[in-house]
Amino acid sequence: MTKDFSKYQAIIDEFSGTVTAEDFESRFNEATVKLPKSDRFLVKMEVKRLATPCTRLIDLRGHVDGECRPYVHENRTHYLDDIAIRAFEDTLELYGGYTLAVYEAVMNTENNFRVMYHREKDQLSGTVPPSPAPKAKVFEKTQYPAELLRFGPYFNRKEERMNFAIPLIVELPDGKEIEVSSSDISVHGCKFRYSGKHKITMRHVLTVRFTGLENDFQFGKNSHYRYQVKNIQLVDNVQLVGLERVPDSDVKRDGFRQFLAGFIQGNKRRYKINLDNTISALHSRCIEQFVLPKSNELPIFIEDTDDGILPRYVLTCHNNQGTFQYWQDESRHSTVNYLVTPERLLRIKKHASKHSPLLVYSFVHDSNGKAYFYTADSIQLEDDDVFRMHFFGFAANKASFAVHQLYTLPLDESYAESPLTLANSLAKRDQHLNQPITEDVLLSISNLSMLVIAQRIDSPEIIDFYKGFNFDDINTNKLKNFGHKRLAEPLAIDDVGINFNNQRQEPRFKYKTPLAVSSEGVQWQGISEDFSTSGLKVELEKPCVLTRGNIINVSFMQLQKITSSFDLNELPYEVMRVSKDKTVLHLRVYVEKHKHIGRSFFKALIEKNRDKLTPDEYAMFSPGLAKALRNIYSRSLQTISVVVQTSGSRYKYETIATNDDESPLLRQCKRISDRVHHFNLYPVLSHLKATNFFNESLKKMQPEDTSIDETLYISINPENDIVEQAVNTKLGSDLQSDMFKKMFIKNALKRGEFYCIQMKLSRTDDPDMKYLNPELSYISAYAIHRGKQIEQDIWSVVGVVQLIDVTHEALNRYQLMANDM
Repeated sequence: MTKDFSKYQAIIDEFSGTVTAEDFESRFNEATVKLPKSDRFLVKMEVKRLATPCTRLIDLRGHVDGECRPYVHENRTHYLDDIAIRAFEDTLELYGGYTLAVYEAVMNTENNFRVMYHREKDQLSGTVPPSPAPKAKVFEKTQYPAELLRFGPYFNRKEERMNFAIPLIVELPDGKEIEVSSSDISVHGCKFRYSGKHKITMRHVLTVRFTGLENDFQFGKNSHYRYQVKNIQLVDNVQLVGLERVPDSDVKRDGFRQFLAGFIQGNKRRYKINLDNTISALHSRCIEQFVLPKSNELPIFIEDTDDGILPRYVLTCHNNQGTFQYWQDESRHSTVNYLVTPERLLRIKKHASKHSPLLVYSFVHDSNGKAYFYTADSIQLEDDDVFRMHFFGFAANKASFAVHQLYTLPLDESYAESPLTLANSLAKRDQHLNQPITEDVLLSISNLSMLVIAQRIDSPEIIDFYKGFNFDDINTNKLKNFGHKRLAEPLAIDDVGINFNNQRQEPRFKYKTPLAVSSEGVQWQGISEDFSTSGLKVELEKPCVLTRGNIINVSFMQLQKITSSFDLNELPYEVMRVSKDKTVLHLRVYVEKHKHIGRSFFKALIEKNRDKLTPDEYAMFSPGLAKALRNIYSRSLQTISVVVQTSGSRYKYETIATNDDESPLLRQCKRISDRVHHFNLYPVLSHLKATNFFNESLKKMQPEDTSIDETLYISINPENDIVEQAVNTKLGSDLQSDMFKKMFIKNALKRGEFYCIQMKLSRTDDPDMKYLNPELSYISAYAIHRGKQIEQDIWSVVGVVQLIDVTHEALNRYQLMANDM
């Protein structure tokens, strides 16, 4: 039984650190003469206990609301935050050494989650007053500046603009003349700088006289030309006024236009072409090639049909392939329609107005070789607390349990176009890259009505939480209501590749046939997924120990029975890629000295059966469909991606890619930034354990590896402008129990705002320079130094960290919605 010494605390404090003094006994007896003998004995034992030397190591990482660091005392390393260090040193000075009193003082600081939890329970019962907040932490680095890049729109100018500064006289509509200086000119337009007080407004028609050209050229009697104001920008209190020429209807031959065309063509290398829009577009196109193929979310395009609103296309890549395959039945037909049902689509739209995603919980029940899908979203479960808990427990204990969050993005057909920004100067050999969308692609996307994003967010932390719910008394009749009826005929839901760089050099066809893979005396049974004359994709029954570069032998037992002209046993193939679970192999024919029998066989097979074979993946689609859908998705993208680039021997995180710079987290990152037009990634990058983990992982990762992830819990006080005081970040692994996570969230909501972010790191592939070279070459022709810098930036990109905001799920899990606090 633990004795409560609170009423004797003054006596204990008085004799702290004096147990070894010669007069301790006499002084203690004198001070406690009025106490009962039993209490006097216990208090003396407590004073002596607190003075007992201690050897325990203290590790407060994840146990306190503070940033812990190594603290060495007597060759022992403790992990303490600033508040704990002060408590350690103050109590150490009082007792003269590391005693149990020092240990307990450190373990009971005001910012300890356990202390806060018990204090809050006491406050609810009204037994103790609230305690003051702990003092703020101090960090050395508080600024992690990053620029934001958007994906489109990319504006193609009708004609080239030449940087050219000459005097102009501009006559305003009221007849007043002003002297200005041009910044650039084109055949049909110009731009000038003006810092005077005369008011210039949009669509006004001005008269311009090019006095800077009149000294060297003759323009005849009429040297005044009419221009209309098309745009006005204010930069450092200077107006940049953009004009467009108003043609003279009574002039048959426009000599000034012909003069400008020749003048610009002959002088554009001397005065330089205005490349701002091309450079901006190329920067975004480069990052787009790195970010989109590493997406961890599944874009689903919804179509209006006679049978209702149904999913039609999904954009897939390596990282989101697992999400797409989760929604496939035993015959590999897509069942995404179970995830985005018509009723659920209406709820997603409703949630969109609240700026929160819709959570969907699911599992798959296998019976007699058939897959039965069960799904329930957060709205369906909100009115029955008992069944909700039972459903979570039952579903989470299934191996197929998954949690998705759904939200909708704007869908605009005009986003499908993404023209190059080279005016009319695109070389003939590259004009195929800038073709407008074909009629058949326009027809394919004309009935699309919604773009839904599905993010699979379940993690071991989330699954373990829901496994704790008891489901012994689950109502099976209610559970059946959440099962989906199998369709007699599967829906036509096509997956379209999101990759820019198609590395396939020849057609590939779907074909399943049994085979055996052998290497160094070990054999694995499997089945082919697809083939070409030079390659093969194989799925094995059991995981293998093969790696990229291994030479293996493949035997086609079933195919051998139908041919005597080819020996299809022990054919050599080189392993090009192995899936993470070691069951899927991508192979390439291996030719050492003689021709490869497998290549000859599959070539003959294709030639004789081309009409019967099913082309793999996207051969049946219009060539421009993948590009159109990808452009629509990229123009609407809201998920934040942080680009990782090499800088010498280190990595830098200085570019953000998203089209939603008004997201709550980015607004806070902008608020705490000390640089205009930059965002401070301190809430994401200040946790050194997370960034060090990513930096070390990048060195080992390959582009074909799936993403690795960490979860961040972020607390931000928007009323505090001091960065290190306003922001507190913890890893999910730092908060070692659900109690600590709950306390962190409640504390964050009291301070201001809470965010829970899943950080997913991927190693990037090389970009497809075929689509980047036209604009890169154009820039290099007029500004070689800019072209070299952009090319250097392109090849420095090594990774992408996608930030998936799962704040709504975390709050829903702990039932701590902000409006309830």
